[in-house]
Amino acid sequence: MTATILVADDDAAIRTVLNQALTRAGYDVRITSNAATLWRWISAGEGDLVVTDVIMPDENAFDLLPRIKKARPDLPVLVMSAQNTFMTAIKASEKGAYDYLPKPFDLTELIAIIGRALAEPKRKPARLDDDTQDGMPLVGRSTAMQEIYRVLARLMQTDLTLMITGESGTGKELVARALHDYGKRRNGPFVAINMAAIPRDLIESELFGHEKGAFTGAQNRSTGRFEQAEGGTLFLDEIGDMPMDAQTRLLRVLQQGEYTTVGGRTPIRTDVRIVAATNKDLKQLINQGLFREDLYYRLNVVPLRLPPLRDRAEDIPDLVRHFMQMAEKEGLDGKRFETEALDAMKAYAWPGNVRELENLVRRLMALYPQDVITREIIETELRSDVPDSPIDKMTARSGSLTIAQAVEENMRSYFAGFGENLPPPGLYDRVLTEMEYPLILAALTATRGNQIKAADLLGLNRNTLRKKIRELGVSVYRSSRGA
Repeated sequence: MTATILVADDDAAIRTVLNQALTRAGYDVRITSNAATLWRWISAGEGDLVVTDVIMPDENAFDLLPRIKKARPDLPVLVMSAQNTFMTAIKASEKGAYDYLPKPFDLTELIAIIGRALAEPKRKPARLDDDTQDGMPLVGRSTAMQEIYRVLARLMQTDLTLMITGESGTGKELVARALHDYGKRRNGPFVAINMAAIPRDLIESELFGHEKGAFTGAQNRSTGRFEQAEGGTLFLDEIGDMPMDAQTRLLRVLQQGEYTTVGGRTPIRTDVRIVAATNKDLKQLINQGLFREDLYYRLNVVPLRLPPLRDRAEDIPDLVRHFMQMAEKEGLDGKRFETEALDAMKAYAWPGNVRELENLVRRLMALYPQDVITREIIETELRSDVPDSPIDKMTARSGSLTIAQAVEENMRSYFAGFGENLPPPGLYDRVLTEMEYPLILAALTATRGNQIKAADLLGLNRNTLRKKIRELGVSVYRSSRGA
């Protein structure tokens, strides 16, 4: 039998497009502009699937959804909305929607989702008791952020391990925190640990705790982060900096659900959701022998990449408003940003990502007495914010390392990571190849993405530099003037 799709949207153009597309896909389609008619059809037992907008003239779809799920729990409901925020996606999941699509949507994707929904009509929707919409843990309406919202909404009621990747400052801990606060473990603790901020010889003790006398200075038993996070979420930030011994212990937790304290002998069962994050290429670390491949696949059950701010520049006005509101609550005076000022911010590369933007907004509100922030102010601030080239940092500052000294120091650390063993063969070519990427990235960063200047700085032909940028996948930064 041909499935019947019920469509509700107060926009006549959208109703026409959906009617034509779904009819061509082989479905019977019934369309309406209001929630009352939609509810009458549903309560009469009509329709095999619902596609509805959130905002309709007579009723909000989120108010209608609980009645639909109570009357016909197996009826899949797809929610569409132009209010493309994190909370919209979460609300759709909480109210039992099969899926959420931000407007404008892709018709091919919509039809594919309908096909999946009709193939599994018994799917049990995820539900939460908390009905609040207060707060906005994640901000942005760009296409990239919409996909992140949809993934998180699907993960809220699961305990699947999540691997968040992205550059520093993109908000990895914010995403982990949102997953916890709006998920089924929200009544448990959220515990975060940054591997890069803890001495390597103390990481195992920090994670798993230690017994009295386990090592010099262990005068008392100490609880670890796993014990502190029991029943909740453990966020392992900068997982790529975890030493090999600690990786082996973590793998056991993921495989067997238990661990032992440092110096302990009795296995301890644990009930913790793991969310890991890194700004490093873990596959490259695996090739270098610095990260366990089996642990990588255990952690990378659900991968989620956070885009850098330069790839979602359209979110900058929303983020600026959000950070201003936060600062105003702390007592700072509000500002108004000229359109040209926001345009300059959109054109900037933001090497520090969202964290850099937040710091800039706070600085502007604290230091500038004028009520209006102009393009000139932004350009002055962004010029002063451009970080020194990593090359300059190594060579220009008094008392700092030369390039040769920095390489020597890193190579010693690299060999130390293998203990008594040696790295895999082919080290010479591997090191030279891997040094090309940060060297070219440093040159592009220093020249604000100007490839002519970067080629001159490196002493390379411009075509050679372009070829290496393509081969190595180096991100090309834009300047605040669009150069």
